[in-house]
Amino acid sequence: MNQVVLEAEVIEALRTCFDPEIPVNIYDLGLVYAVQIDDAGAVTIQMTLTSPHCPAVQSLPAEVESKVRALPHVTDVKIDLVWDPPWDPSKMSEAARLQLGMM
Repeated sequence: MNQVVLEAEVIEALRTCFDPEIPVNIYDLGLVYAVQIDDAGAVTIQMTLTSPHCPAVQSLPAEVESKVRALPHVTDVKIDLVWDPPWDPSKMSEAARLQLGMM
């Protein structure tokens, strides 16, 4: 499968995952720093959470992995949970800022 198409499908799956404290999906919230897909369909997602003390520190990465793994043509999923650089509201998309009334 074309990697560009698969990446678009992965991003759509990420947009179905929500931070439990903010009613915006994790992709538009800016919690996903990178999506890499190799030729075999293995996906690596570098992501963070709003804080290391986020109550979803266990559940959200597992939800992301499960939803991406369920996509056709994805052969493996690795989640790299990182804290540097730390997340801040400047990482949010314009759509997320509009949704939260921050514009």
